[in-house]
Amino acid sequence: MLYDEINGIIFLQTQVCYYLQIVKNVIIRGEESWMPKKTELKKLFKQENYTPMTYKEICRYFNISESKEKQLLKKQLEELVASGYIFKGDDGRYQLTKGNLLTGVIEFTRSGNIAFVTTEDGQEIAVPIEKTNLAMHKDKVQVQIIGKWYELPEGRVLRILERGIKQFVGVFETRGQFAFVIPDDPKLPYEFKVQIENINGAKPGMKVVAEITKYPSTKRGPEARVVEVLGRVEDPATDFPTVVVKHNLPVQFPDEVMEEAAKLPDKVPEEDIEGRWDFRNEIIVTIDGIDAKDFDDAVQVKRLPNGNYLLGVHIADVSHYVKPNTALDKEAFNRATSVYLADRVIPMLPFKLSNGLCSLVQGEDRLVMSLLMEINKEGDVVDYKVGNGVIRSYRRLVYDDVNAFLEGRPEGDKLKDLAEHIYLMKELKDILRENRRRRGAILDIEGDEVKIVLDEKGHAVDIIPRKRGESEVIIEEFMIKANETVAEIFHSADIPFIYRIHEEPDFDTLLQLKNYLSAIGITMKLPQHVHPKVLQELLEKTKDHPLRSSIQRLMVRSMKRAIYSPSNVGHFGLASEAYTHFTSPIRRYPDLIVHRLLKMYLEKGGKLSKKEIKSLQKYLEKAAVHCSKRERVADEAEWDYDALKKIDYISNHIGEVYKVVVTSVAKFGLFVEIPDKYISGLIHISTLDDYYYYDEQRSVLIGKHTGRIYKIGDVLNAKVVKADKIRMEIDFVEVSEEELEIEREIERELAQIEQKKDKKSKKKRKK
Repeated sequence: MLYDEINGIIFLQTQVCYYLQIVKNVIIRGEESWMPKKTELKKLFKQENYTPMTYKEICRYFNISESKEKQLLKKQLEELVASGYIFKGDDGRYQLTKGNLLTGVIEFTRSGNIAFVTTEDGQEIAVPIEKTNLAMHKDKVQVQIIGKWYELPEGRVLRILERGIKQFVGVFETRGQFAFVIPDDPKLPYEFKVQIENINGAKPGMKVVAEITKYPSTKRGPEARVVEVLGRVEDPATDFPTVVVKHNLPVQFPDEVMEEAAKLPDKVPEEDIEGRWDFRNEIIVTIDGIDAKDFDDAVQVKRLPNGNYLLGVHIADVSHYVKPNTALDKEAFNRATSVYLADRVIPMLPFKLSNGLCSLVQGEDRLVMSLLMEINKEGDVVDYKVGNGVIRSYRRLVYDDVNAFLEGRPEGDKLKDLAEHIYLMKELKDILRENRRRRGAILDIEGDEVKIVLDEKGHAVDIIPRKRGESEVIIEEFMIKANETVAEIFHSADIPFIYRIHEEPDFDTLLQLKNYLSAIGITMKLPQHVHPKVLQELLEKTKDHPLRSSIQRLMVRSMKRAIYSPSNVGHFGLASEAYTHFTSPIRRYPDLIVHRLLKMYLEKGGKLSKKEIKSLQKYLEKAAVHCSKRERVADEAEWDYDALKKIDYISNHIGEVYKVVVTSVAKFGLFVEIPDKYISGLIHISTLDDYYYYDEQRSVLIGKHTGRIYKIGDVLNAKVVKADKIRMEIDFVEVSEEELEIEREIERELAQIEQKKDKKSKKKRKK
């Protein structure tokens, strides 16, 4: 009661002050309407006792009644809002923008309930959808911090500085006399109207590339024009341009880049080899996938007289050819990473470099950065040296062949001449892996990678899970050790560097993982500050669980994303105090930066001037944020392309029944997955055999009449009924054992009928 009375008194005082000011204005200026200048408006907003006013209240405040002057005042207010000096609240009142202004790129979520603005220095601000102020996905915006949203600051968009998306891919549709393009990306929740003169030959149901001609406003919806017709939605030829346009991927290299690449030699000149460590007569090999062409790394292992191991990791010396501030370098920086899709690569560097001059191909002289590490029997580096080298790869090995050799299969017999070297590699790998296990690193996350087999038209004909063998783990362990060793050099020297960091996960996200595990009957200890060892123990505990892949996926989601940073906070997942990316400069720009820093460190003996340190810090901050963003874009492009191919695959299996595992339960149905294909979809609650209600605490659906319970981990028979390539959705319906048996009986009868037909046709042919 007292609280309401106080509020009433404050409101009354405010109104009295407001009307006294109006009376004062009338006395001073008379009854005539008076038009304030912008400076007068600014003074009003800066007054200590100013209470936010609406447009009409500001008109009364300045005694403005003429229509023209009202319009002019409105225009001045809009200009002040556009400049960020003031902002208009949800209640229509204008107030001064008091600091807390930040600039960044806004990204919407698929759900559309929240958006996030990422600033240039990597800070994230949550923006509720009602406070986005007509901004669209990827726009550059100015935001004001207004509060907290869970652990993040909450903001409102004050103004749109630059539109991010100029083109998008969507489906052309007509409704009566009107035409629209509906974006594929759910983060663009608009239908873009297309004027008849801008249809460009598109027909309903066709996938098109559209260019935005008008962005949404408070008075009208957005508009676009069709710039390219890609084809029918179901045509796999539309998949690649869909991903390219959606993620704005640069495919063709600019002419000046190709001209610079053309001037580079086809082979390594003899003068480039002078002064380098020469490893050309040593047995150094590459081990990669069968389709790989850009060989970044080559390795060698020797046993030393003292019983220790010598691990040599030789990395393509891209920095020798790609010099700072050249056209090649600028384009490589802009791309920041190669993008690997199911049937093609969008490289960071032109193929002359990535597949040729820099690639460590068998039998060819190649320039490298060589890191030689002496490793003891506990897996610790006791000595190292790094420098410029030259190698001639002795053999191009393939993962499958090395795995076959180590497993004793006949396909590996071709590697018998390298038996001693391969066994020594495995021996060292086991030592390094055990070393990481002891310190608590997360070792056993295999992910849900698949190999998608395509036919000549681009249709997905098979999906095969990728299984890591011994050879993949050998290379993984060797590269991790090399990356840690290089990072430790700079961490110890305390000079600017670009690290690969992975922060400790938030407690709340790990609590969600704990609740998920609890729902499937697995207990998990969750201390306030979790060590990666806890998660590794969980992986070992669930290695034979039918939901293993879902558990791993949720574990990955519960952890923060690894990023690049000039500040070293360690790598949580690897349990590493200092980590970087040194081993793949052909396909990752941060690795190229690390090579340049290494060379500078060697040339200057680790001593930099204050000016050099300041300049380097500024550059690395910008580069780290940019490369992290481009890595995320590449990942999303690869996920989208795989998703399109998976839907293409399953669309040819409509009506077929699969064993599926329930991976999540929601109030509207069951999310399920075909385990060996990693294809996910939904069994909608409306298709189930009873009225089901959702128990949120237990994360289950319970039948009202039958009492049947659906829970995470259930194995069901499910029929594919729909595959929507536009919405990227797959629908299943559950099939009971009885229904499945009936379907099998029908299939058997149909097969018998076909056999009888075949016999009759054969008899006719004989006659």
